[in-house]
Amino acid sequence: MTKLRLGLLFGGCSGEHEVSISSARAIAKALNTGENTNKYEILPFYIQKDGRWLAGDVPQQVLASGKPLSLPNSETSNQLVSASSHSLSRWQSPSQVGEVDVWFPILHGPNGEDGTIQGLLTLMQVPFVGSGVLGSALGMDKIAMKMVFAQAGLPQVKYKAVNRSQIWSNPCVFPKICDEIELSLGYPCFIKPANLGSSVGITKVRSRQELETALDNAASYDRRIIVEAGVVARELECAVLGNDQAKASIVGEITYKSDFYDYETKYTEGKADLVIPAAVPNAITQQIQEMALQAFAAVDAAGLARVDFFYVEATGEVLINEINTLPGFTATSMYPLLWQHSGVSFPELVDQLIQLAVERYSPVEVAESE
Repeated sequence: MTKLRLGLLFGGCSGEHEVSISSARAIAKALNTGENTNKYEILPFYIQKDGRWLAGDVPQQVLASGKPLSLPNSETSNQLVSASSHSLSRWQSPSQVGEVDVWFPILHGPNGEDGTIQGLLTLMQVPFVGSGVLGSALGMDKIAMKMVFAQAGLPQVKYKAVNRSQIWSNPCVFPKICDEIELSLGYPCFIKPANLGSSVGITKVRSRQELETALDNAASYDRRIIVEAGVVARELECAVLGNDQAKASIVGEITYKSDFYDYETKYTEGKADLVIPAAVPNAITQQIQEMALQAFAAVDAAGLARVDFFYVEATGEVLINEINTLPGFTATSMYPLLWQHSGVSFPELVDQLIQLAVERYSPVEVAESE
């Protein structure tokens, strides 16, 4: 049996570099488990924080240690990179790239799940796991995502889009923006950079002073900012797996004691609990599963996605929050755990995602050969 050479692409330039390494380690372990060992040969590729691609021994060492490679101002880093013979300019890629049969990009955040790396992999004309350029871009930009959800008729919280130029404008414009937010959304509300993942740069505000500070802070992260009305609700999540005939997992819930699900709560052990399955009525579970599939189709996602919801228990209302087209993929992340509780083990899930990537690419080859 000929093994598929799988390009495991991880690291990246975003603030979620370390999360990407953790996800890649879990995937590599799954590929070295059971039947997967006979199906796949792993070719790891590590993107440093400065954007340089590395192949060979260095990615193996990063996977083994679970720690990012220091940038080349470190003597140790220079020795490692020199030994690998794959220190390249940021616009170059290692020669081993040409050996890959199918890619598994597990790059979180900007330059990883926003359509940029997906565009590059598309130009390579090699199958890759996950959504293409459109689905990835829409899944990353919260403003564009909400516009698509609205067009699809999916209920969501009230929101307002703001540009950095409006926030960092003359003293006459900024107060008017704040007035509009107070009038249309009220307090509390959430300020979010439109194109960052993992709750980076998000602030919950309850006053005019907090609003002004949070808007200024968010503008330092992104030129597009979204402001969302606060809602008293339970936070539920559903995983989606598939291409055009996707299926939804059981529903899970995130609980925490902090004020909201910020970056520290998300990635600090013991600060949040995952409850699977969520203790909600069957009708709510079914509604969330249906809405998750609607959202998946609306943004033209593929392969995998995690869709997050607000369940307003007092009224029975379900509101869609967002879709994540490349969610965290460690063994303790919500996406694989939801599928594990739905009867799909972690190694099986990884295998299915790779097969879905190949399946999605195949019709293109057929059409071109006709």
